[in-house]
Amino acid sequence: MTFTKAEWPRRLRSQEWYGGTSRDNIYHRGWLKNQGYPHDLFDGRPVIGILNTWSDLTPCNGHLRELAEKVKAGVWEAGGFPLEVPVFSASENTFRPTAMMYRNLAAMAVEEVMRAQPIDGAVLLVGCDKTTPSLLMGAASTDIPSIVVTGGPMLNGWFRGERVGSGTALWQMSEDIKAGKMSQEDFLEAEQAMSRSSGTCNTMGTASTMASMAEALGMALSGNAAIPAVDARRRVMAQVTGRRIVQMVKDDLKPSDVMTKQAFENAIRVNGAIGGSTNAVIHLLAMAGRCGVDLSLDDWDRLGRDVPTIVNLMPSGKYLMEEFFYAGGLPVILKRLGEAGMLHKDALTVSGDTVWDEVKDAVNWNEDVILPVEKALTASGGIAVLKGNLAPKGAVLKPSAASPHLMRHRGRAVVFEDIDDYKAKIGDEALDIDETCVMVLKNCGPKGYPGMSEVGNMGLPPKVLRKGITDMVRISDARMSGTAYGTVILHTSPEAAVGGPLAVVRTGDMIEIDVEARRLHLDIPEAELSARLAAWTPAADAPKGGYDWLFRTHVEGADTGADLDFLKGCRGREVPRDSH
Repeated sequence: MTFTKAEWPRRLRSQEWYGGTSRDNIYHRGWLKNQGYPHDLFDGRPVIGILNTWSDLTPCNGHLRELAEKVKAGVWEAGGFPLEVPVFSASENTFRPTAMMYRNLAAMAVEEVMRAQPIDGAVLLVGCDKTTPSLLMGAASTDIPSIVVTGGPMLNGWFRGERVGSGTALWQMSEDIKAGKMSQEDFLEAEQAMSRSSGTCNTMGTASTMASMAEALGMALSGNAAIPAVDARRRVMAQVTGRRIVQMVKDDLKPSDVMTKQAFENAIRVNGAIGGSTNAVIHLLAMAGRCGVDLSLDDWDRLGRDVPTIVNLMPSGKYLMEEFFYAGGLPVILKRLGEAGMLHKDALTVSGDTVWDEVKDAVNWNEDVILPVEKALTASGGIAVLKGNLAPKGAVLKPSAASPHLMRHRGRAVVFEDIDDYKAKIGDEALDIDETCVMVLKNCGPKGYPGMSEVGNMGLPPKVLRKGITDMVRISDARMSGTAYGTVILHTSPEAAVGGPLAVVRTGDMIEIDVEARRLHLDIPEAELSARLAAWTPAADAPKGGYDWLFRTHVEGADTGADLDFLKGCRGREVPRDSH
């Protein structure tokens, strides 16, 4: 199947490479023919790049080669020409110092791959935490028609008759080891139960959250987010997505048509309803920056404040992604928000229909998994954005994962200058700390770590855990795993490494937290704070060169998405000059 010029009112990008009889056209076309492609594939049908983040070192995405074959089948069926393209894959569980440091590098690489090669449309094959935002950021920067397929979550983990949530169980069991509640042998036995099939974390961690964000933004087909990785319906989703991208190219349906301010507002409210990861804040801010959409932390606080958390999943609740899918998945959440007047119903999706057209007939099949509003886990879910003299540009907290009795608290600071200082001191029985204290971790932000690692959910001191205490207030400029939980204040901006107020907190200072009032206050005289800041000097930690230098020189703060300053905005899809 091919499309005539009458059906295509514009020349496809790929025809700049393949369409014609010039020496350059023959050069591009001829080399690709060594793969056995017949000549008529180059006659004007859309070339679809399947941008695949598969890697053996990205376990969450280890099955994406299989899904790519189903995408190809769909593209062939719709008359397109599918070509699989490996792209930078930032693995959450192998990259050091942190995958977050490489999200922007991946986005930059994807953008250049899309612009520099003969791609008319793209299927973004993603899964692990950073692969979803990085590919969406790259697609937004080129504005080439694009659609997301996620790899899907793992099946439920089970250990001795109990559900085991990947990530969440790791944090819980690790604390139980320190508290003397669990043996090392049992911990090792539980290890395999946490990851018993292909796929991403089966909790509402960052991977499942970002899959939900892609669907809420309208960049994935309805129902994509929750289908388990090994369910046959995940492969069906991949194949129908392959079909859909061909029509999107024909219609020139672009990311800028879908990722509008209304779409981002829908996604923020969805994040509140599902109890999504705080990492969604930093990723959506970065994605909006690529789209030219004005999105801020104030939008996150304003839009999420009145949204009840109704998805009963770990780490906030008790179920896992498998049950969420069986209950009806994200379409049910979108429908609930629409019925409550909290959804821009006319927001366009990659299906070509509005979000409301896609979800209005969704059915909730399990009201213990997707709760009625009157039984919400948290009446005011969303992400709380706290400000004050300790965080002039804001800090974030996830109410659905926090302890209600700590949402208003005053405590003595116990300060750790960096993550190594924390590791050296936290197990010391002589450490002057109890459950009323506020744990403060510095120099773990975008520039400070570098890369802003997920170390904000600091484990509690063993002597506190042995008392049966499971939560304390923790404050840092770091991030937290979406699978983690607790009264953890994150993304404190400006970060310590650039001289933000966090840098001058001292052990013994009193800190006040009032989540309802959105206040985070260091209780010292203003003159004292000013004097400390004036005396502060940055650490003598020079970048090592290469990407480390590029990142630390150009990364922005967490309050605007921690993107590189020169990557913000859309640079378009103009075909580069041919070199031959």
